[in-house]
Amino acid sequence: MGRIRNERLAARIAETGWSQPRTAAAVLRVAQESGAAELYGISRSHIAMWIQGTRPSGRAPRILCETLTRRLGRPITLADIGLESEPARPAADGSDWGTDTLTMLAALGRDDLDRVHRRQILATSAYSVAGLTIPGAAWWQKAGATAGKRPANSTGTATAADVEDIRQTTAFFSARDQQRGGGAGRSALAAHLTMEAAQHLTGRFAGDQVRRDLYTAVSEMAYLAGWMGFDASEHRTAQRYFILAVKLAAEAGDGPLAGHILRAMAHQAVDLGHPRQALDLAAASMESTRYGRASRREKALLSIVHARALAVSGDRTGALAAIGRAERDLGRDTGDAPSRVGFFAEASLAHETACALRDLGNPRDAEIHFRRSVATRRHRLHARTHSVTLGYLGAVQLRQGHLDEACATWNHALDAMSGIHSGRARDVIVRMRADLSPLRNRGGRHVVELDRRAREALHTLRAVP
Repeated sequence: MGRIRNERLAARIAETGWSQPRTAAAVLRVAQESGAAELYGISRSHIAMWIQGTRPSGRAPRILCETLTRRLGRPITLADIGLESEPARPAADGSDWGTDTLTMLAALGRDDLDRVHRRQILATSAYSVAGLTIPGAAWWQKAGATAGKRPANSTGTATAADVEDIRQTTAFFSARDQQRGGGAGRSALAAHLTMEAAQHLTGRFAGDQVRRDLYTAVSEMAYLAGWMGFDASEHRTAQRYFILAVKLAAEAGDGPLAGHILRAMAHQAVDLGHPRQALDLAAASMESTRYGRASRREKALLSIVHARALAVSGDRTGALAAIGRAERDLGRDTGDAPSRVGFFAEASLAHETACALRDLGNPRDAEIHFRRSVATRRHRLHARTHSVTLGYLGAVQLRQGHLDEACATWNHALDAMSGIHSGRARDVIVRMRADLSPLRNRGGRHVVELDRRAREALHTLRAVP
């Protein structure tokens, strides 16, 4: 029998208004977000074959759905593209917001710890733009009441000592993340979150304040799991942890923490090239009690990520105003910030300011702030971010035509990446090699040598050990 033309897929692509080459380029973008290396060579011919009836394999059907969902502004299912006979997989449509929090925590933990199932999830799911839609005011108002009425399913009673234990464990893994990257130790953190911290939420509490404090502490741990997943380039897993963390923060009635996590989701959306969603998330992080009740240091962090979202959205005036607000907030820091923002100081503000200025098309001022970030950061404690900052600094130097300076900076970046397991650091190297590509035959021996070092680093630098 011959192949049967996939009319549903053809109709959805026609609805986008895209040509087959543009469709392939859009699919490639989502594949890169998801680490779907088998799709990196996708071209017009693949789209043509799929329309003619060849069935895409592996994670391609799910990535096709997500690509078309983003373009058409509504959820596109496997049935919508004529692939309904594929095995059912978890939907990437934002439905996590409506799932019971403890049910989601248990399921996400199982998915993350079961290596076989985890590989299946990574192989079939994609970062969901639909999942970035923030629930309305009624959802936030209901969250605290829902948690307070949740019946106990175990006999244990959580105490302030349990809260402190969770906080200390989170602090340990946070420091490890800063030093070695998100790919180092995330499985251990996920195990602690699922098998120990989560168990305290199923029992009774030694008072309502302990309940709130416990939900906050578990939220911070789930947020860290998400941040480590983001850094390891496991973007869908990271997104689900972030949503879980927001839900826990909402049930704790902790506005500043919810804002902190929404800010992280905005940061991820900026990095993945979704400016409208990034701006929505960043604006939500600045709303009401999220910004209003935050410490000065945390306000500065929320403001500077808001600046980055405004910058990638093309709002120069708004971005510069937000940078100024962030500088004023950090300048008024009174030392009362929660530990989750202990990393955020002058070096971090300079890094994010530089990124915003770079995205506004001002590489010269961006270079000044990247240099300040490098000069003021405690390199050993924040080795991962230090290496990424150096990578970004080299890129803006090259953009200004300063090849020798860029090569020297990038060599320092490669030195700093030794022992780090980070998808973001790996992305720096990939972009470095892309920037060097046109110069390999005319840039001299130092360019060839740098490219060789970068190529070797890609073989040793792993997002997930």
